[in-house]
Amino acid sequence: MGGIIAGIDVIARELSLFAAAELLIGGLDDLLVDLLYLICRFRRGRTRPLTVAALPAPRQGGRMVVFIPAWDESAVIAAMLTTALQRIAHGDYRLYVGLYPNDPATIAAAARVAERDDRIRLVIGSRDGPTTKADCLNTLWHALARDCAAEGFAVKAIVLHDAEDVVHPAELAVFDSLIEGRAVVQIPVLPLVVPGSRLVSGHYADEFAESHHKQLVVRTWIGAGMPLAGTGCAIAPAMLAAIAAARGGDPFDATSLTEDYELGLRIAELGGEGLFARIADGTRGGVVAVRAFFPADLVSAIRQKARWMTGIALIGWDRTGWARPMALGDHWWRLRDRRGPLAMLVLAAAYLGLFAEAGAILARWVVDAPLAPLPPALWWLFAINALLLWWRLVVRMVFTGRVYGWREALWSLPRFVIGNFVALAAAPRALIRYIFVLRGRPAVWDKTAHHFPDLSLQP
Repeated sequence: MGGIIAGIDVIARELSLFAAAELLIGGLDDLLVDLLYLICRFRRGRTRPLTVAALPAPRQGGRMVVFIPAWDESAVIAAMLTTALQRIAHGDYRLYVGLYPNDPATIAAAARVAERDDRIRLVIGSRDGPTTKADCLNTLWHALARDCAAEGFAVKAIVLHDAEDVVHPAELAVFDSLIEGRAVVQIPVLPLVVPGSRLVSGHYADEFAESHHKQLVVRTWIGAGMPLAGTGCAIAPAMLAAIAAARGGDPFDATSLTEDYELGLRIAELGGEGLFARIADGTRGGVVAVRAFFPADLVSAIRQKARWMTGIALIGWDRTGWARPMALGDHWWRLRDRRGPLAMLVLAAAYLGLFAEAGAILARWVVDAPLAPLPPALWWLFAINALLLWWRLVVRMVFTGRVYGWREALWSLPRFVIGNFVALAAAPRALIRYIFVLRGRPAVWDKTAHHFPDLSLQP
């Protein structure tokens, strides 16, 4: 029995040492981001945030065009289009909806709205779906080029949206003002908490509150390339045309699972200026942002996180590389983007170490043997990591509270555990998908079912 207990002790200590050392590195990395954010805020001073009313008037004309790729979206597309038409406050825009010939339900739902308003343009591609979101966006790009040639209108910006998005009324006015002289403008994405799924859907709210109110601020401040969120972003047509010319005619890479992430980095590599715009909308604490429901059940959340991990951390590493020469800040942030699989390995080692330690304690209790002393170095690692974890939870609560209020800030504590579980479960699926891609399987649109919110119930 003594040999078994000693073996369990060794396993527990080795796993704990590995996990503690790696968690320390990751915790210090996150702490550096927090410190840079505080420095950025301090340097900006106590200036009041820019509001919609204070935006400079656009100096250039041109139509605002919104691309909405849609595959199997019959449940939400009509509500999304109707709501967008009712809410958007802009005098010259058109919504381009990308559809597939083998998706008659979505075509019919979109057509019911389009027949009442000529600002909606339905574009049915030549290939059956699902292909990829990027392939659908390319279809819309070519349809827009044909329309511009036939009708003779100029396009000022191309805005990307998903079929489940709630569009902010002032969004196009913000893009119209800020896109001038820039290649791309991104506004925040704020997930809505699904009723009855406060833990699963709510963990997206926590992550985006921190990502789009801290991490993107730091990322752009240090000069690193700004990845796009795939929605709520406006791109200058000239930049898309330049990328299309270099790519053989298509601005979006149809073989990519995360074309938004790669497009943002590509724009930065070409020298295009990007702006992350957090604009107050005049309501109490409100900002111009995209709101939408994210997956509300564990299976759907795991699928979505696996797609993100596959496209950014695994395939994205192969596809985007490091693009030398680049600034040190860009290298650092791309490394952060790609640490997901390693972070999940470390997290798995930490949980296994805890279980092994609990097993060793139980075994010693059964045979009435004394507990093995904890090595001082491991004790100090545990203590420092505990402080870093406490800081991380406080920061998460602060940013969630700023966006969603103090009740959701408290809920962010248990949701931190849910987020870790989702990421752990997504890692094996991401690795399997990556292996399939390496073996030649084509990328396809691995989307989740969407729901459009009842806006009368939203705050």
